[in-house]
Amino acid sequence: MILIRVRNKKTGKQPENRVFFAVLLCCAALGAYLAITGRPSDSATAVLPVAADLTHSGRAAAAPEGAAALSDAKKIAITFDDGPNADYTQTLLDGLKERNVKATFFLLGKEVVRYPEIVQQIHEGGHLIGTHSYEHVNLSNLSDTAAIEQVNKTNTAIFDITGEYPEYIRPPFGCWKCNLDYETTMIEVLWDVDPLDWKTSNSDVIAKRVTSKVQENDIILLHDASESSVKAALKIIDELQGQGYMFVTVDEILFD
Repeated sequence: MILIRVRNKKTGKQPENRVFFAVLLCCAALGAYLAITGRPSDSATAVLPVAADLTHSGRAAAAPEGAAALSDAKKIAITFDDGPNADYTQTLLDGLKERNVKATFFLLGKEVVRYPEIVQQIHEGGHLIGTHSYEHVNLSNLSDTAAIEQVNKTNTAIFDITGEYPEYIRPPFGCWKCNLDYETTMIEVLWDVDPLDWKTSNSDVIAKRVTSKVQENDIILLHDASESSVKAALKIIDELQGQGYMFVTVDEILFD
């Protein structure tokens, strides 16, 4: 926290009689001017304050429609694990762009290395990229050294493509080693709604599992490694946008 102190200058008091005569002279001058011109002087009107939020008619200025819409929108985050996927991530990115939606992708390092062009597209699309480990392993079952290597290898692979190191991690299975909080600056991100999309190929079922449970400021967990999951994601977005939800990246949910 930065503490800023503003020092006030000391002002001396004018003798009361001098103040009285000064005011009297000002009033006399203003009265003479009004008698001659019949209207207030420009200098007199110029010092009148005008409320910043009022229009010239005196009515409160309306907020821009876009700003009002954003302030009223219910925020929600949709996230995708296990990518990038050569078969389905591109379809997902096209659908997100068409709907003007920003998502969060937790990528596997080995897939990042295999499909750098897709990672670049995710980055250029304005989506948030996080780490999911290098080989989709349970980090809590590894030694500290091995777990950190999974994270660092993935972070480096992402940096080599995007020029930015990820700040967020979703550990596979949601299993993170608490003591690693002292070894890395990664911020762990879990989820609020998990439709278990990897267990079924029915996109309608996946979508229903989400839309029937989701609430404002929730984080939705999905995957971009199957056709049904991608179809379900776009159905979820369409329905929730119709309900007034605005999709944001997870950092806006966690810190706004």
